[in-house]
Amino acid sequence: MEQLKILVTGASGFIGSFIVEEGLARGYEVWAAVRKGSSRQFLQDERIRFIELDLNSEERLEEQLEGHRFDYVVHAAGLTKTTDNNQFFFVNTRGTMVLTEVLLRMKMPLKRFVYLSSLSIFGPVREQQPYTEIVETDEPHPNTAYGQSKLLAEKFLEEKGKKKAFPYVILRPTGVYGPREKDYFMMAKSIRGHVNFAVGYKQQDLTFVYVKDVVQAVFLAFEHGETSRSYFLSDGCVYQSAAFSDLIRKELGNPWCLRLKAPIWLLRIITLCGDVVGKLTGRVTALNSDKYHILKQRNWRCDIEPARRELGFEPQYQLERGVKETMDWYKENGWI
Repeated sequence: MEQLKILVTGASGFIGSFIVEEGLARGYEVWAAVRKGSSRQFLQDERIRFIELDLNSEERLEEQLEGHRFDYVVHAAGLTKTTDNNQFFFVNTRGTMVLTEVLLRMKMPLKRFVYLSSLSIFGPVREQQPYTEIVETDEPHPNTAYGQSKLLAEKFLEEKGKKKAFPYVILRPTGVYGPREKDYFMMAKSIRGHVNFAVGYKQQDLTFVYVKDVVQAVFLAFEHGETSRSYFLSDGCVYQSAAFSDLIRKELGNPWCLRLKAPIWLLRIITLCGDVVGKLTGRVTALNSDKYHILKQRNWRCDIEPARRELGFEPQYQLERGVKETMDWYKENGWI
């Protein structure tokens, strides 16, 4: 039987590197799409086949893909932080458009094109208590440039799916955490330094999904579910704001910790200052305007029943197990 081929964009990134590993473990021929200066720290397996792709130019990309035929494409490349919001649309929206157009023009015989989007495309939906799950029929109102850029990419895929029978599947994970991830790592680093920071006094319902469960959904989407469909991904549970930090403290041996809860208005001032610092230094700060809107949002519940029913998705990691495995990795690799 001929070996099936996967192309993974964003292969050097947090989620992409795990997709590459799982593809190899399942016996696929895995092609890792990277940029010229991309780190290959987590792409050391000698079976990985590398390809440099330019998602800024259709002409250049077509040249780079010439002679290649892939059964599956997983588009995990994307920008999550920047000091220039225009870059979100250039990378996340236009990059998706360029890749899709080239694959269509080349008549790539794809079985599935899996796009990693985000729950962030919905923004503050169903914010009245008691909170209820965001469902796929809700109207998206993204309040971050990141969420807007991912929504525009989704809409483009939907149009192509209608006109060209493009076999796409969109996955919309909530907050993804796990080994190699750097944002939640900042929380662990802060707690190790005896400070835990929270925002807002109104109840916040949070959801999470472990990186390996996201990867599970990617491979399920190759063979299950419908094309031209979108699926939410979480671990199926709802948590309160202190749950993640409490589990981190437990894995760190319960160090004493000063828990600071700031009002929303103070966070807004801090993030505006972060924007100014970012523009002056050219470096993205941890607290910026996009982060403000994410922290301000109170309802992150989402309905994963369609993913369960149609993909066969069943989360293997609830928060306690996932945080333990993540913290063990941070320790073993000298991050903390």
